[in-house]
Amino acid sequence: MTIIANNPLLVGTLVTPLIGAVIALIFAKSNRLQRSLAVLTGLVAWVLSIALLVQVHDSGIQTYALGNWSPPYGILLVADSLGALFAFMVTTIMIGGLLYTFHSHDKCMTYPAFVPLFLLMEVGLIGAMFTGDLFTLFVFMELMVLASVSLTAISDDQYGLEAALKYILISSMGTLFLLLGIAAMYATFGTLNMAQIAQILLTGDRPFLAPASALMLLCAFLLKSAVFPFHFWQPDFHTTAPTPISAMLSSIVVKVGVYGILRLVTLLFVEDAPVLEPWLSVLGIIGILFGSLGALRTYNAKRMLAYSTFAQIGFILVGIGWGGTMALIGAIVYAFNHAFIKSSLLMLIGVVASYTKIKTANFVDISGIGRRLPSVVGWLVLLGGLSLAGVPPFNGFISKLALIQGGVESGDWGNLIMMVGAGILTLIYMIRAWQRIFQQNPLPGTAETKSEGDSFFAPMLMIFVCLLLGTILAEPLIQLVSATVEQIQDPTLYIAAVYPDG
Repeated sequence: MTIIANNPLLVGTLVTPLIGAVIALIFAKSNRLQRSLAVLTGLVAWVLSIALLVQVHDSGIQTYALGNWSPPYGILLVADSLGALFAFMVTTIMIGGLLYTFHSHDKCMTYPAFVPLFLLMEVGLIGAMFTGDLFTLFVFMELMVLASVSLTAISDDQYGLEAALKYILISSMGTLFLLLGIAAMYATFGTLNMAQIAQILLTGDRPFLAPASALMLLCAFLLKSAVFPFHFWQPDFHTTAPTPISAMLSSIVVKVGVYGILRLVTLLFVEDAPVLEPWLSVLGIIGILFGSLGALRTYNAKRMLAYSTFAQIGFILVGIGWGGTMALIGAIVYAFNHAFIKSSLLMLIGVVASYTKIKTANFVDISGIGRRLPSVVGWLVLLGGLSLAGVPPFNGFISKLALIQGGVESGDWGNLIMMVGAGILTLIYMIRAWQRIFQQNPLPGTAETKSEGDSFFAPMLMIFVCLLLGTILAEPLIQLVSATVEQIQDPTLYIAAVYPDG
């Protein structure tokens, strides 16, 4: 294992979108140039994230100490297999969102602040995956939240500001949990460096405030992932956001909470994991059932996909709750694949809504509208829905198969049966929505359409990636995630990378 001290790929992946945001502000008067710079920035960050992912799996965990301050002092960036994989996922999905803005007709995307805020959201996401201490994690998460809230507030939707205010208030609760957990950690351990905290806990020393810290951090991460009972802000927020933003919110922003939970049970509180994991499974099953039933009953296509996110995060939580090797592989594969499926579907529904003169995704307004749109849009929505439901040969099938294998390995047959049954509900609401929009004839109340709408190039690209991940890339993905799980199940590897001299 060759650990490169102060690996430039780490800081390069993080800083690239930040530099892009600054340059975009300089060229605020040229929106077209801003969008071009954003895509270029996203591509550079994506290439760097690929190089870092390859290096992590070839040479081991990589670090970068800002200002050359040795840990636990200063800010330390750490890229292990989990962080590098999630950062690659973020940079890839962000390219899709940035490409969508190129041919979008939303007025909000012409605002000078839109592109810089979009890139700052990417900075927050990547930073959260790479940070080696809890306080910097808080900083990056708040940067992500503030950027996404601002982007939703300037949405063309009349309820965008209301949804943004609702989320910032609810997010304050998550911030409170996070800060209380961080404060308790510092009071208990005298450090916020995750490797040092893990090292102390692995020695068997159980400070009095450690369980309380774990609970508060868990609540913060559950709220960020919109897990029941912290879910109620999500449908409004994700539905009213501009299309590329809602695609990012439902696909990768919610994964920050998942990432935090994985860190809790595999690095920081390994001995407490058997206590936390059954609760994660229970919350996951509740989320699966509640999200699926909510998606069946809602009135808006984007809102349906927002409720669906409850269910999909529930599947991931059940996998984490089972805790075995195969279950963790299934949970991480599910989190990775879901990002591609959900972002493509939300962008496709955005394309449908963009063809209406009132720009709406309400089922009563878009029933039968598919007959007036390019036929390829309907086929792409169908393929995305089948992937979300776990139908082969798409990546959704690989995700559910890996989770089912994890459930069989754990022997939790009750939760496994409920999970499989809820998967059938996913197929029902996705096929029903597709038939209502693209198969039936337009109704008298169907909205009037325009001759031109947003481009479907970006979601088509994502659907193509979903097909690849379910076929020729399925085995490499499973192998990559298997190596990731093998690494995170041994927290001493992370500790040794941060403290190579012991």
